[in-house]
Amino acid sequence: MTLLQFPADRRTADIRRCAEILQNIHGHEANRFWRAEMAEFAKGMRAQGVPDAEISHQAALFMHAVQMELQAMYAENGAGVSAG
Repeated sequence: MTLLQFPADRRTADIRRCAEILQNIHGHEANRFWRAEMAEFAKGMRAQGVPDAEISHQAALFMHAVQMELQAMYAENGAGVSAG
């Protein structure tokens, strides 16, 4: 069993940072950013000795959390636009 210091989907500062960046970039630039983030994510976990299956699981949790944050940001911005 692998003990993670902090589950990926609970890293709120990293989740918000990624969502804010992705909200402002698109296409190839967004793809490059996300690939680089995930490469660093995996590299850091491998350095801690985390097995590949767990890295994949944590990456999926993180990706889902970023998507949920993006949806929340969109809803918040959309609510502000429609209320005006």
